[in-house]
Amino acid sequence: MQITRILAVRHGETAWNRDTRIQGHTDIALNEHGRWQARRLGDALKDEPIAAVYASDLGRAFETAEAVARPKGLPVVTHSGLRERHFGQFEGHTWAELELRWPTEALAWRKRMPDFAPAGGESLQQFQRRVIPTVLALAARHPGEQVLMVAHGGVLDILYRAATRLELQAPRSWELPNTGINRLLWSPEGLSLVGWGDTQHLQVETGNTLDEHSA
Repeated sequence: MQITRILAVRHGETAWNRDTRIQGHTDIALNEHGRWQARRLGDALKDEPIAAVYASDLGRAFETAEAVARPKGLPVVTHSGLRERHFGQFEGHTWAELELRWPTEALAWRKRMPDFAPAGGESLQQFQRRVIPTVLALAARHPGEQVLMVAHGGVLDILYRAATRLELQAPRSWELPNTGINRLLWSPEGLSLVGWGDTQHLQVETGNTLDEHSA
């Protein structure tokens, strides 16, 4: 049985990441540090065999993916199924603002209630039902090969849970750093975890990586 190796990567940093401002489907560009992270990612993966590069259709993920794909002469194939969770009315607000404006909803979000959705947004259950089939379908196109998927913190969180068989409401103990390299395997039986959160390519700026609950 052939497997597909997946390099799953969160996009580079944005100004809203730095401000702890919820992005969701809002299309925010990489900041200067995020572009540096993307270049470092490209250097780190330059010798990796990659058959295809997939990315969320939001600019911060596409630009990060391009830094890897361009030197290899590969196109970046976008897929809306790889977008971050839709946060509806939460988008554009900082974590502190959410606590003040919508304390009940913010508590449900913090507690990871699977069926809670911000007004106009997605619940974790809806988000999971979008992300997992997308990733499995893309991986199934490349048995015996390795692919890169550049997405968002929430997407990576869903993939980690799927690969380790953790429920949606379980507290998170793993990091989701910008441009961290995460390695998964796909087979017809599902996803499995190989390695997580490799940021060695960013260590020239010690202590300057961000880990967030939402991208």
